[in-house]
Amino acid sequence: MSDYSLDIKGKVAVVTGAGGVLCSMFAATLAEQGARVALLDLNEEAAEKNAAEIREKGFEAKAYKANVLEKESLEACHEAILKDFGPCDILINGAGGNNARANTTNEYYELGDEDKEDLVSFFDLDQSGVQFVFNLNFIGTLLPTQVFAKDMVGRENCNVINISSMNAFTPLTKIPAYSGAKAAISNFTQWLAVHFSKAGIRVNAIAPGFFVTKQNKDLLFDENGNPTPRTEKILAATPMGRFGEAEELNGTLLYLLNEKMAGFVTGVVIPIDGGFSAYSGV
Repeated sequence: MSDYSLDIKGKVAVVTGAGGVLCSMFAATLAEQGARVALLDLNEEAAEKNAAEIREKGFEAKAYKANVLEKESLEACHEAILKDFGPCDILINGAGGNNARANTTNEYYELGDEDKEDLVSFFDLDQSGVQFVFNLNFIGTLLPTQVFAKDMVGRENCNVINISSMNAFTPLTKIPAYSGAKAAISNFTQWLAVHFSKAGIRVNAIAPGFFVTKQNKDLLFDENGNPTPRTEKILAATPMGRFGEAEELNGTLLYLLNEKMAGFVTGVVIPIDGGFSAYSGV
């Protein structure tokens, strides 16, 4: 019988956005599988806290301060990782997110909204906020890939995993910049997969549905911990009727990294959403 177990022992995994909930979990999961993990985040303190928790369990992990929007910062981080661990085998592009300056107040535009001081209409969206969200998600994936995929070229069993979103399939109300940026990530995943197809690098993406994170917690629950109206709408549109648990992303991550099981898989974006993308609402 064939052995389909994952073998990434000793491989070097670089995870951006590793100060956050989901990407710190990805880092811990890879470390538990035997990878030597570099946790990158602009918030070095958060990354170090997560790295320390991994080390306390007896696995290899180290935190690095890195700005995914500055190539010089990433290059310096790359040099440090080369000295500490060696060349990158696995890159998880997890850095990203939204910003309130790129959101509308209401789901639907109504005549005269732009004249109301207490809300942000489509016509009031802040250009710098929109640009920040696009850059954080798209440029924040492109630059780390430029820096770390150089290590992978011409070697075997190397992987880039991008983090897309349900927004990439169907845009959510209020957050046009984030939705558009994640759609760009899905498209870029396909582009990279084709571009690197002769170089030994597989490129795929995970598209999480709704998970509670530090970034969205205030949108989903009020100060008393009660679900907001937006949460009620999300759960009503999710056939499984609940938010995802972070650990439920791990199976797809490990599958995509497994050369025995997914060696012919590249350029795919896999939704993990409790049925959200399959549900028409009727």
